[in-house]
Order: sequence, then structure tokens, then C-alpha cells
Amino acid sequence: TETNDLLLVSNISRRIMSENDHQDDPIAEAAQGTSSSNAFAAVKLLAAAALFYSAGLTFAETYQHMSARSTSLNSVHDIEAFTAANNNAYSYINWNGHGRRLSEAKISKENPPSYMKDLFEELKERTKLMEDTPPAEVKYWFEYTGPLQKYFYRYSRSRKKADSFEGRDDSGVVSSRFIEKAGGGEEYASFFGKESNDIPTDEMASYKRLLDNCLAMGSESRPDRKTGSVWSELYKDDADRCRILFTLNTVGAGRLTTMLWETRPPAPHSVEPRPWISEQETAATHLERNLQEIDAMCASGLIAARVQVLVCEPIPGVWTDWMDSMLPNCGGKADPMKMKEGSSDKVEERASPVQVVVTANSKTAEVCHDLKSGFMEQRMQDLTLSPPYLTDENVDLKTFNPADKNTHPDLVSSDDHDLYIALKWSTLITIRSVNAFLQASADLSVAATSTISELSKEEQEDGVTVVLSSDASSPFLIPSFVRVSYVSEENNKVAKWRMHGDFFHPAAWEICKDSFDMSWIPGSLSGSGGVTDACHGEKDCGQWWIYFAEEQMPTTPEIYANEVTAPLVQGGSNYIYMLTERQRQEIVKVKVCLHAAGDDKTKKEQCGDSPQGVIPLGDMESFLMNFTPNTALGKKHATNRFPGYSRAEERELDRAKVKERKQLKDQEDIEKALFDYTIYPAALFHKDATIKAARARDFAITGAKRDPEAIGPQKVKSGYYDVTITKPRHQQWAWCQAISRKGLCTLYADYFRSFADDRCLESCGMHKNWSKVERMAEEL
Repeated sequence: TETNDLLLVSNISRRIMSENDHQDDPIAEAAQGTSSSNAFAAVKLLAAAALFYSAGLTFAETYQHMSARSTSLNSVHDIEAFTAANNNAYSYINWNGHGRRLSEAKISKENPPSYMKDLFEELKERTKLMEDTPPAEVKYWFEYTGPLQKYFYRYSRSRKKADSFEGRDDSGVVSSRFIEKAGGGEEYASFFGKESNDIPTDEMASYKRLLDNCLAMGSESRPDRKTGSVWSELYKDDADRCRILFTLNTVGAGRLTTMLWETRPPAPHSVEPRPWISEQETAATHLERNLQEIDAMCASGLIAARVQVLVCEPIPGVWTDWMDSMLPNCGGKADPMKMKEGSSDKVEERASPVQVVVTANSKTAEVCHDLKSGFMEQRMQDLTLSPPYLTDENVDLKTFNPADKNTHPDLVSSDDHDLYIALKWSTLITIRSVNAFLQASADLSVAATSTISELSKEEQEDGVTVVLSSDASSPFLIPSFVRVSYVSEENNKVAKWRMHGDFFHPAAWEICKDSFDMSWIPGSLSGSGGVTDACHGEKDCGQWWIYFAEEQMPTTPEIYANEVTAPLVQGGSNYIYMLTERQRQEIVKVKVCLHAAGDDKTKKEQCGDSPQGVIPLGDMESFLMNFTPNTALGKKHATNRFPGYSRAEERELDRAKVKERKQLKDQEDIEKALFDYTIYPAALFHKDATIKAARARDFAITGAKRDPEAIGPQKVKSGYYDVTITKPRHQQWAWCQAISRKGLCTLYADYFRSFADDRCLESCGMHKNWSKVERMAEEL
């Protein structure tokens, strides 16, 4: 009976979860049957747990329970023969016959694309504001624009009134706190929500850039999209899409002290207004917003999303049904008021975009729930990468194909995907971050394949220029993310933490100004139509990148989980990361090599370096991900596990000088806030990164001629930040900086990378030599 039940679920879940319409298993077909919705969900979850373990994923036990096993290398496995001569992470597919689109628009400053008309009107309004206001009344805040926003943070039962703050969040970070509708912000929602019929033909390349980038770096194997296939049932059309697998870590999700799955989900498609719920009260609101964002991606017609929800123990079927109902545009249950007559509303009778996977058994469930164990972080990596040693300890290094997945076919992660996104329930994902990651990955790929002339002696010695190539010695760079949080009113140290600004500005806590360096990567600008060269051999064409010099340092308990299961990308996050199929294959090659090497350090050195995290400076805010409960700030880091650990001695010296000079006498709270806690505002992150890059370039240009007694920049500077703070900046700089913060340098890449308008090149991180210092203008 147990075997028959498993076969039954195997057959049904293949129908529900499989994307590629594999041939039906005749043995499973013979075991067909029916079950009620709740009973089916319970059996399905139990079977998912069995399937997960039958796939061989139990090898990744945490070290608290068993020591890592070293695998001896078989004589036939020659690790030297496996060592790759090329770095294929930067390879891409040139879909010549796949509807490849190149921009046909005649772009100019006088004739901007239709999607930028509002942006140019905004510049006129900024200019008029500055011209019409008497000079004595012009304020520095005139450069910030946007609607006045209200944040409700608690409800007073006695006064029957909600307390709130008013302000403008000018950070550019997308948050569920201030952006009510899904879609990645107003500009992104409007851009990707436009109907194909309303898009001018010569601008189609701009609207399809996300899809073209995804297909270029995705899987060569495309899904069956014919009528009657699972694809057509899910998405109601036969157009190709960017196939994204979302692996969602739900450990720690709850309502106050109660596990989330022991409560009831919000009512889907409800008409009545909901009672106000605090950000910190329940994880359900954050899970709901993430599902709404994923559904908005599917609604764009560019993305085919599948969601793997990872849990430690089976969950009630009502939650599975609720998650499915939150993704109607991805193939989930539609709103009953919008359903067509005759359509099925039963999950077991149709394809579903959601798969719940139980990752632990009775022996490991307790460890799974332990947030310090790193258990679920390892499971996320296993499902994302699907390396062959999960099912076969003796992988033949000469013949294995990293594109092949041998995990159980009923796991949706075993299907072919173009992009993999792993995130924790508390991290907000949007189409903006997906678009930014794909564009940044395309930029790195084109930089590695562009024809770059030999670097000058000055570039070789400037300490910031990094050249990419397909050689094994080239740095393996993957765009990475940083979590940010808003100040929480529930935090009892609110008054202290408000020093970093106000309640409307998000801040990081896992990095600081010492956590990164800056690099200029020549040729790192990709054009339309997939991965194409936008520089065309032009000198000094490229982009500035934030290069992580340290690992990110979360607070407890996550810092201990990171020590058990390290992030896949150095400097990256375990709680939000993305990989294209090409990047996944390259990491799998390294992982297989390391697994085969065992404890042999010599052989491990031949496996290649782990990928390094980077962020494009011009689109930095798109890589700052909102930690939605907003409770992270004001927490003290564990001893010797804090951002800036590489400069710990200098930090202590700075603290000693402050005490010696009595600069903070009788102000111990401020001293502790400055030195014991990390609150790194997004705006300060952008400023520090910009100043670091501008100063590095200034030092490289001045060289031996640099005046040792001069203070500040000598030949080049940041046009936005290197100004006096006693008067407002020019409206054009404020306009360009707002464009950068909102992620529009990437969204409107066809315009800004045409170089027809150079006003915002510096703000978009694409100007190598920054702005000239006026007194040195004749020398440059």
C-alpha cells in the first residue's frame, strides 16, 4: 500500500510539477486513483519528503550530528584532466533564430523613447522649481522628489487611531512598507505591465531586454509549448519565457511565537478590507507579498515562475492551496469571480506553479528548525545546484555534464531552468531585482568576450581596473545582493538608531564601508538583443563595480548558519542569491571537483576559485533587498563576527582616539552606537562607493605628480558628492542621481547606453574619469 501511494503521488505530482512534459511512467500510470484535496496534500507532502531523500540529499547533514565524510578518489577519476582551461560562466547563447531583437529606435536627446517622456517632464519641473524659487529660499531638499508617504506602525485601541510617520523615502529601495502594489516600483510596474499592442515596434527591444538576457544565459533546452502541454495549461500561450525557479526557505516563519503553519492563511481574493497588521506580527504578510511579486512577474508575459517552498515538516493543505491561489498568472487557482466556466479549481486536477518540499525527516526535523544549524541553507544550495554527487558518490570527472540533473524527476528543481533564485521568506523579491541581476550578468559576460586592447601601464598599476576573459585565471564574478532594513518602532532603542536618518531610509547591517572595494571593468556594457557589445571598441567604455572584500556578517543566529553552510558566492548572501544556468553549471563543476578532491589540499587548489560577489555602482539600489519584518537594525553583532573585521585594529585605534580627545564625553550611548552597532544607510553606501571610485581614479591620474599636501580631489571628482553642502546641487545632478537610485539606468538601458545623452553617464556608473576639477580642467 505504501508503495502504491508513493507511485500514485509520483504520477500526480509529475503532472502537477513537471515543466517539460516528460513521458508518463507506465508503472505510475497503472496506479492512478483519486483522493480528497486535504488527504491529497498530506500524502503529497509526505511523498515529497520521501522523494527528497530518495534523491540522495541526505548527505548534507550538519556537523553537529555527523562529521563531513571525505570521499576518496577512484583511480579512474583524474582530477587534473577535469581542471577547466576556460571559465564558461561568461558564455552565452546567440539565439540568431530565436526572435533576437536589436534596438531599431533612433535615440537622441531631442527624441527620447516614449517610455521616458515622463522622466524628461520631471527634469523640466525640477528646473522650474529652482528658477521660480528665490535664491534665499532654495533648500537642499529641493533635489528630492516623490509623494509624501505615511507609515502606520501601531494601532492605539484606547484612542482608536493608528500612529504614523510622514516623509519621503528617497533611497530608491523597493519595500513593501512604502510601495503598496507589487511590480518593483511605479516605473517598473508601468514598464513591464504594458500590453504588447501598445509598445511601438522600434522600442520592442527595450521591453524584451529582460527576456533576451535571460535566454542568452539560460538553458539551451527549451520547454514543450505545444497546445495540451503543461506549459500551455499554466501560461495560456506558446510564447517562450524566462524560466525561473524560486527556492523559498521558510524556516523561522511564524506568527509571533507560533509557527506559521499552525495558523490560518489570509483569505485569498477577499473583498473586505483587512484589519491592520504590524510588520512584525506575522510572516504571512511577507510571504503573501513575495507571492504577489512573483505573480506580477508572470503577468508581464516574460517570466515563467515555479516556486519550491522548503519546510521542515508537512504543512496543512490549506496553506498549499493558499499559496497556489496567490499565483493566478503563473498557473495557480484564479479568483473565483474571474474564472471561466468549466475550468478546474482543484489543485490535484491541474498543473500548479507551487511545490512544497519537506526537507527533513523525524531524525533531522529538530536540526532543521534550528536557525543556527545551516541545515536549510544547505538544502537550498542542493536544490538550486543539483550537483551529480547527490545521487552518485563516484562521479566520473571526465564525462559528467554539469547541465544534467540526476535528482528525482518529480522535484521541480530537476527540470531545466534559465534562472535560479534562492531566498528566505523575510526577503522581498521583485522584477526589478531580477532585471538588474540579468543585466549585470550580461554586462560581465560581454566584458569577458569583448576585444580589449592591451592595458596601458597606468591601467595595470592603478589598482582598480579588472579585465575579464574566458581564461581559467580570470576572476569569476557573480552579481550579489545585500539586505537592508528600516528602523522598527518595536525596537526599544529607536531614539538611538534614528541617528542614521529618519524612519524612511533603509540601512544595511551585514556590511560597512570597509566591506568593499571599487573596480573598473572595461567593456562591461551589454546592448540589446541578449549579450551584445555596447562599447564597440570605444576606449574608456565600461562600468564601475562594487567588489566585496569581506564576507557579509549577519547577526545571530544567521551568522552561525553561515559558518556551517557558507554562501555560494564570496561576499554574497545566503538569504537572497541568483544564478543563471551558465553560472550554475560553472559552480557545479567547482563543487564536483572539490567533492572528489576530499581532504587533499593540492587537488582542491586545482578546482578553481569560488565566485566573487559584485554590484554595479550605477544600479546599486536594485541589489539592496528589503528585509521585510524590519527588525534587523539595532542588534549587536556576535564577538569577532562584525562587518569591517578586516580593519578591526584600525577601528579600535579610532575608538581610542575618540576617548582620548574626549569628543564623546558623557555620551556613552552615542559611542556605542558608532562603534558597537552597524547601521549603514543605503544613501551612505552609495556615497562611499562613489567617493572610493572617484578617489581611486584621481590617484591613478595624478600619479607621481600628486601634491602630497593637497586635501581632497586634485584632477577628477564626483560631480554629485564633491560639492559644498551649504547650497543645493544643480537640478540635473539631482535628476540623474534619482534615476540611478530608482534603477532606471538599467530599465532604460537602451537610451543611456546609446551615449546620445551623456548627462547621466557618471550617475549611472559608466564614466571612468568622473568630473574634472575646475582648476585642473586645462590639464586633462
